Amino acid sequence: MQHELDLKLKAKALHRAKILKGQMEGVMKMIESEEYCPAILRQSLAIQRSLKSLDELLLENHIKSHVKLQMQQPGQDIRAVKELIEIYHLASR
Repeated sequence: MQHELDLKLKAKALHRAKILKGQMEGVMKMIESEEYCPAILRQSLAIQRSLKSLDELLLENHIKSHVKLQMQQPGQDIRAVKELIEIYHLASR
């Protein structure tokens, strides 16, 4: 099965990942310089929101490409459902 990202979604996901990398580096510097804890926490929460945004892009791609194909193939439809349920459980913890 093909594992390619939609080009637009790939560009968005890479952009989001680069932002996250910069945000994490910023948090590390804040910790090293012992900045005020609420300031670090605000940045950490912003990172968590960015991660959710990245997750949404990746899930969108997965549904539009892989799940769509899996639902058309006998036996693969069950796999698609199991994967989506697993992702749901991971996201709701």
